[in-house]
Amino acid sequence: LRWFRGFFGSMIEVSVSDTGVGIKADLVRTLFSNEHNETNLGTANEKGSGLGLILCKDFVEKLGGTIWVESKEGLGSNFKFTLPLS
Repeated sequence: LRWFRGFFGSMIEVSVSDTGVGIKADLVRTLFSNEHNETNLGTANEKGSGLGLILCKDFVEKLGGTIWVESKEGLGSNFKFTLPLS
C-alpha cells in the first residue's frame, strides 16, 4: 500500500495504491455506482459489498471534490480523490 498527496492550485489530491489483483475495466466504470453491485475477489479471496466506495464518493463530493480509480487487472489499483483546500 502506497499513498501520495499533492497540491494543485486550490485542491489537494490524495492517492492510495496497491499491487493487488486489480479491477476489470468494465467494473471500473460502475465501481462508484449504487445501481451496480459487482465486486472482484481480493488477494485473500475476500468479497466486498462496494458500499465503502459509494460512501467515499458521497463524502468527497459533498466536500466539493472528485474521486476516481485507475486500475489494471492483475497489477493493482490507484484510488485518487481531490478536496478543496479552503
